[in-house]
Amino acid sequence: MTRGLFRIFVAVLTILGPMTTLPLLISPAAEAQPTGSGSSSNPKFLKLSLDSVSPTAVTTTSDPLLTVSGTVTNIGDRVVDDVSIRIQRAAAITAPSGLRATLRLDQINYDVTGSFEDVAQRLNPGQRMQFTLSIPLRSESGLPSLSITTPGVYPLLLNVNGEPAYGTQARLDDARFLLPVVGVPPAAGEDSSGAAAEPVSAPTGAPVATTLLWPLADRPRQVAGRPGSVDGKVELTDDELAASLGKGGRLDQLLAALEGMLSADGGRDRALASAVCLAIDPDLLLTVRAMTRGYRVLASPSDPDGATRAGAGAEQAQAWLDRLRALAGSMCTVALPFAQVDLAALAAVNDPALSARAINEPADIVDSILTTRSVRGVSLPDSGSIDDGAGLLLRSHGFGTAVLADTATVPEGTADSAQLTESSQPTGNSNSPIQTADPAGPEVVRMPEITAIQPSNPPEAVPPVNGAATPSPSPAADPAMHTATFDIWSATALAAVGSNPPTPSFTPSRVRYDVTNDSRAARLQDALGAVSWSALNPEANGPRSLLLVPPQQWGANRDEATALLRQVDLLLRANLATARPFPDLVTLPPDPQPYELNYLAQAAQDAVPGRFVLPVRDQGRRITEMMRALVDVPEAEPTSHDFLTPLRDDLIRVLSLSDRRAGDAAQPDTFAQRRLDQTTRTMDSLYRSVTVLPPGGVYTLASEQSPLLLVARNDLPVAIRVRFRIGAPSETKITDPGEQQLPAKGTRSFQVPTEVSDSRNLVIPISLTTPDGIPLGNPTQVSVRSNAYGQALAIITACAGLLLFFLAGRRLWRRFHGQPDPADEGFDPSTRRRVNRYRRARRRVLREQEQHQEAR
Repeated sequence: MTRGLFRIFVAVLTILGPMTTLPLLISPAAEAQPTGSGSSSNPKFLKLSLDSVSPTAVTTTSDPLLTVSGTVTNIGDRVVDDVSIRIQRAAAITAPSGLRATLRLDQINYDVTGSFEDVAQRLNPGQRMQFTLSIPLRSESGLPSLSITTPGVYPLLLNVNGEPAYGTQARLDDARFLLPVVGVPPAAGEDSSGAAAEPVSAPTGAPVATTLLWPLADRPRQVAGRPGSVDGKVELTDDELAASLGKGGRLDQLLAALEGMLSADGGRDRALASAVCLAIDPDLLLTVRAMTRGYRVLASPSDPDGATRAGAGAEQAQAWLDRLRALAGSMCTVALPFAQVDLAALAAVNDPALSARAINEPADIVDSILTTRSVRGVSLPDSGSIDDGAGLLLRSHGFGTAVLADTATVPEGTADSAQLTESSQPTGNSNSPIQTADPAGPEVVRMPEITAIQPSNPPEAVPPVNGAATPSPSPAADPAMHTATFDIWSATALAAVGSNPPTPSFTPSRVRYDVTNDSRAARLQDALGAVSWSALNPEANGPRSLLLVPPQQWGANRDEATALLRQVDLLLRANLATARPFPDLVTLPPDPQPYELNYLAQAAQDAVPGRFVLPVRDQGRRITEMMRALVDVPEAEPTSHDFLTPLRDDLIRVLSLSDRRAGDAAQPDTFAQRRLDQTTRTMDSLYRSVTVLPPGGVYTLASEQSPLLLVARNDLPVAIRVRFRIGAPSETKITDPGEQQLPAKGTRSFQVPTEVSDSRNLVIPISLTTPDGIPLGNPTQVSVRSNAYGQALAIITACAGLLLFFLAGRRLWRRFHGQPDPADEGFDPSTRRRVNRYRRARRRVLREQEQHQEAR
């Protein structure tokens, strides 16, 4: 009986399931949303992942069949039956924004469809199945195809259907990607006349001038709070950089891809090489060079003061650095701002020395380590957007050009309306296939408001790069800042390539989504399509220029990076693009219309929090003050610059934008605060390392004018200039010894002229300062006692002298007046006469002796 009731209950649930338990599956209009480019929180049963596409870019000589492979995985908790997949295509992208927007269109907009092909009769929970589908690019015989007849960039969609338990057949997931069609190959079959369809090539009348930046950067790795030393080894927070530099690591693969494409053994011309420019983070180079000399790694990254172990990547670092040095000597090179610093925060700190280290010295660092000459006067902010303060900072430090997103500058007077337009843009999936035409911005714009006074000495001319004459990137005649703009849509697609892809700050909010829902193969296809779009879509009034800017901390592997380089090379060889060297791009004359900076809202949100500005400014000031006090001794190391510059670098790393676009700022904020705390503690210790030694007991002066003996100690490895600050009491007069110098790691005694007019114990406070009056060390007190009797003795002596003078005067006055002195009363007159006679006789004898001696 019970078993029978149970069967009836299951039957009712089976009938009512689609209406009650799973209403999502009842109508096509409410089908499951895509798990790829879309964003859905609905329950999912299947996960569709794209694994490969062949060909990745279609040409006139490609296979006429498009083949895709992928994997379907049952990620739900119930069986899915009758799993089938088909390919769909939407209309070719007609506006740059469509490179991103079409990936969020609903599947109904992918109106060209192929046939469903069975993948699996049943997929149990956790089970996966690989598949391969092929479909003609075009067909003249009426068979299902993608119907691609003209070159362009086409959005494609893989649609997987299935029937979950207790549900009905429905679309359970999809995967979207872009397919660049540089040329349409002949059709797979013949048309009705029996003639094969002719290939269709893209027009080559207006090739796009293309420049590609190739970034090499990494997150800050050095442990903070370690000043420079002669024989000390650098300490790293972890050894991940060694893996990145070693075989198969991220930085190794980025370099290997470029080496493989630009190698002379490959038989390629110099077109691709001239279009590519290495963009290198100087912080990465300093760290790698330090690793080659041996280094230590924290046993626990969260404990910077804990135990360390020997690093294992010295050989990998040396090999990678040698490869980079060989490559940089044959191509364009430009330095990135130090440690991907936030230029807006750096401008707010307003420390000239810190700013010079972060934006001026990187070019010198790159040149000295790689023995090359990088492009000067050009800044590449990591965020792609800066505020007015950062713009003025760059211009005042001699930078004539900044490379920014094309939305980071707007015509003068329209910045407020541009921000309002961006904030009012709708988000979420769109069902409309309409693509908004984006107005093409100029290649280089001029911002009259970002103007700095030109230095009296003009910028040094840039020498030739790779044997070709390279103009100076900073127009000497124009005091205003220039901006070379890059396409945000291709930059957004390039950022999504590789592992841990970020969404750049300049990506509009209306098309922001979590790209990790897409497979790496799909994200690579999107980037290939974005790179090709400008070459395949000439704009009537737009500039024929394309600056490709991947993120500075790029995660592409060798295969992905090589595919992108090959795509650029394909466009160059097909005459759809021409190579434009980076120095040529940044020296183009600007558009005559004045522009202004448009600091993007998302860039401000991703920026370094303002709470770090004041502490960094305070510590930067302390470093500068100590730097002024230190003295460089000939042939002695370290120098003051070598000793304190690592601490200045730590402050710049506090302002780094690395890892700040992951959506959660907790971790980068923690790292920044830890660096700041470590640097602050180290500066406190350095200032305490120079001090005056407290004497033991009471110091006794031998006389009123005995010198005061003092001993000062300097525990720093660099000599330093100091001054004594002595709080002299009113009873003392102490001569200021003036500016003195303490040797490195040593002590020195000083004799300070002192006059003490009091025999009591006197307490004299003494401390050391820099020549600028900045306190050093800990103040001390000296207890002084003098053997002089002081003021009382002087009064007694004066009184005694006056009394003696009075008594002698009185005796003489009485004698001259013939009056007996009362002091002589009681003296016998006969005795006085005898004494007088004795005195006269004695004088007579003395005179005779003198005469006798003269006669002889």
